[in-house]
Amino acid sequence: MAEGKPLIVQSDLSLLLDVHDPSFEEARSAVGPFAALEKSPEHLHTYRISALSLWNAASAGIDSGSIGSTLERYSRYEVPRDVLFIVRDTMARFGRLTLRQGPEGGDEHELLLACDDPDVEREIAGSKRLAKWLEPVPGGFAVRLVDRGTVKRELLRLGWPVKDEAPLAPGDPLELRLLPARRSGGPFGLRPYQSDALAAFLGGGLPGAGYGVVVLPCGAGKTIVGMAAMEAIGRKTLIVTTNVAAVHQWMDELLDKTDLSAEDIGEYTGAEKNVRPVTVVTYQILTWRPDKDSDFPHFDLFRREKWGLVVYDEVHLLPAPVFRVVAEIQAVRRLGLTATLVREDGREEDVFSLIGPKRYDVPWKDLERKGFIAEAYCREIRIPLPEHEHLRYIVAEQRDKHRLSAENGAKYEAVRELVENHPEDPVLVIGQFLDQLGRIAKDLGAPLITGRTPNPERERIYADFRAGRVRVIVVSKVANFAIDLPDASVAIQVSGSFGSRQEEAQRLGRILRPKARNSYFYSLVSRYTVEEDFAANRRKFLTEQGYRYVIEAWE
Repeated sequence: MAEGKPLIVQSDLSLLLDVHDPSFEEARSAVGPFAALEKSPEHLHTYRISALSLWNAASAGIDSGSIGSTLERYSRYEVPRDVLFIVRDTMARFGRLTLRQGPEGGDEHELLLACDDPDVEREIAGSKRLAKWLEPVPGGFAVRLVDRGTVKRELLRLGWPVKDEAPLAPGDPLELRLLPARRSGGPFGLRPYQSDALAAFLGGGLPGAGYGVVVLPCGAGKTIVGMAAMEAIGRKTLIVTTNVAAVHQWMDELLDKTDLSAEDIGEYTGAEKNVRPVTVVTYQILTWRPDKDSDFPHFDLFRREKWGLVVYDEVHLLPAPVFRVVAEIQAVRRLGLTATLVREDGREEDVFSLIGPKRYDVPWKDLERKGFIAEAYCREIRIPLPEHEHLRYIVAEQRDKHRLSAENGAKYEAVRELVENHPEDPVLVIGQFLDQLGRIAKDLGAPLITGRTPNPERERIYADFRAGRVRVIVVSKVANFAIDLPDASVAIQVSGSFGSRQEEAQRLGRILRPKARNSYFYSLVSRYTVEEDFAANRRKFLTEQGYRYVIEAWE
């Protein structure tokens, strides 16, 4: 085997990268800009070349020749000729359509979609779906500013990516500086991968920079990347996140690690509606409306202010109604932050076309090896149903089998024993069904947090947990996202959402923040039930991230 050749290029456009080759790191950096990381288990990482990954590369100024040279430079075997052809042919589509500012003296609310190929222009003109957004004019098509993102999304679906050269709005200025030391004490600075993520987002001032998605595991400091982007851009910023607890955490982080004052930061939630130079809002308030036939009244928050940057926290959760307003505000710099771009509705491409391409990604296990996130041990414990529950399960309708298996009564004893086995560790018990969680909380004498828990009470419990006054808390799916529990080192998952990979990633992320002790993730699964099938989907996701996943039977 030739060293310095860690890559295997396959005809199905997958790339296998040998972790053990001395040139692994170098090759990974080289292929990352034009291929998407699919999975990163122990020995071979899998990347995938797709039309979207190639067009994203083209938007960053990478051409097909340099991609071909990279593949040939690192490939252990001859690169299949059809792969090089597909790369050239696919990237040739980028740049045929260009979105520009309209002609001087024209309507300031319109852009020009220019086309350099008469056949492509005829194809677009003949599209009934595009007709409502495009008006034929000399040199191409007129596009209303508010339809900018929608047109780009629909053309991407047709296989014609748009090179967007229309200028970004500057937004109102904002002076913000990251502090050299936290106000709460201790030195502060960007980690190397956070600096790399910021540089990839900013793009060195190249056209097409200033919008896109950064993917980092939970506990790796996505919020820090967001604040560093705010400092670099220096413009009025809107931060959109998942819930009120996450809003308050963003506000606390901004006050702790920047020179902003409390008067500079506004909360826009059901309880408070303050718009300031930095405003933090929830997806829930944006998608609220009086009834299903009404418009979304809070969408106006996006439109009426001169934002220079919008940060979408947990962007994989971007609600479908928000796609509409995101499509309208394409002139604003936008940063998506997430631990996983998996969406169970399959709309990842919409996130890419409206927020921007993936600018940075790093395998979870790489950060673990370097000590930036905790080392985690994943265990699936299979628990038999008690005999009387097994009989109910056998005769139940298929739609009822998931809940019957999830609420297996034998899981209560398993939870108690696991908690006892970790007497010094802060423990999260996470589940789906409130009756089950209520009984577990009562058995353990632990506080319970659900969607019905008032925000002040919820934050008091979180504060007690962080301070060590409470060692075990029981949480429903409200704790899946954007909750900072830095001292949690054990998570016990008693039930979940039909094998959701997204949920599994977020729940594991609750215990990945760096700490002196190792972390343990237990998933309790009822043996010989549909829960095993759902667990297999979640397990596949974690093993693809490089985690060893031990399965054992409960005795």
